[in-house]
Amino acid sequence: MNAEVLLIGNDVVVSIWGGTRPHVGAVALAIPRPSLKNQRATSATSSVFTRLGHKEDDIVKRFSEQVSAGVNRVVVVTAGIHWDGIAPEGVEIVRSLCDEISKSLIERVSERKR
Repeated sequence: MNAEVLLIGNDVVVSIWGGTRPHVGAVALAIPRPSLKNQRATSATSSVFTRLGHKEDDIVKRFSEQVSAGVNRVVVVTAGIHWDGIAPEGVEIVRSLCDEISKSLIERVSERKR
């Protein structure tokens, strides 16, 4: 798994790729907003574009919303991760790694604000 982050003005652009055939499988744009459950908390709303036959939509949606809410910035995420014949357990490992990357990114971007 690989990830690259660009800070463009106040916005964040993230590319995530991995496996034997990296590519662009899905793209998400997340925008921070007040939480619907708690107006004092920040949440995010996203739009996702998925390339036909690809399954990265869940990853980019979750990742972009986590980071956008976590740093209160507009976030764009692209992902293209492919391993031939990956087992369901492998897919869960990929999701877990993406969650770890998003948490680390939130911490690093938050530190830069100080």
